[in-house]
Amino acid sequence: MGLTVSRKSGPAVTRNRIKRVLREFFRLHQHAIELPLDIVVVPKRNLDPESLNLALATEELLPALGTLQRKIGSELTERT
Repeated sequence: MGLTVSRKSGPAVTRNRIKRVLREFFRLHQHAIELPLDIVVVPKRNLDPESLNLALATEELLPALGTLQRKIGSELTERT
C-alpha cells in the first residue's frame, strides 16, 4: 500500500492525520485483501481532514476494495 498526501491538503499535522486514518483502515481490513495487490491511495484535495475518521474512511473505501477484489479475481480466473 502506498499513501500520497499532497501538501495542498494542509500542514504536516493534517497530512499525518489523514495518513494515520488510512493506515488504520488498511490494518483493520487486511484480511479482506485476499489477492496480492499494490494499492496506491491519493486522497482528494477537497477532503475535509477535520471530518475524516475511521467510519468515513470505511464507508468510502470498503466498497471500492470489494469491487477491486472482484475485478482482479475475475481477470485472474480468465487468464488460467
